[in-house]
Amino acid sequence: MSSFDIVSEVDLQEVRNAVDQANREVSTRFDFKKVDASFEQNDSEITLRAEQEFQLQQMRDILRQKLVKRNVDVGCMEIREPETSLNAARQLVIIRQGIDTDTARKIVKAIKATKIKVQAQIQGEQVRVNGKKRDDLQQIIATLREADYGLPLQFQNFRD
Repeated sequence: MSSFDIVSEVDLQEVRNAVDQANREVSTRFDFKKVDASFEQNDSEITLRAEQEFQLQQMRDILRQKLVKRNVDVGCMEIREPETSLNAARQLVIIRQGIDTDTARKIVKAIKATKIKVQAQIQGEQVRVNGKKRDDLQQIIATLREADYGLPLQFQNFRD
């Protein structure tokens, strides 16, 4: 019986490195001279702080560039609305980990809709797919790669 797991994981060390690089770039850029702007990371939450809302937008672009260079899929970013006051603006960016229950149900439903003889079951924040033929499992992977579930999917533990 062959199987594999569908997961959505992000390497938080790479995210931390990207945040550090983004902080360095903001501190050296000319358009951020004499501006109090910074990135702060707390586990899977990144807080962007600046003086104006348009600076937050530039900081988001810098963060995206740094994440892409470090091979972190930017589809995992959940960007919240910016909060602004008179002389400060901040925005929260959450790095999503794992597959939530609703998305897992959509994935299982899509697998069943293919009519391929495999079983899919939700196990916490991942989905396990079992089948007799390796080709069936590869066909399921190809089908899921074409669909968009709003978060990056990885396929792990492929076993024959």
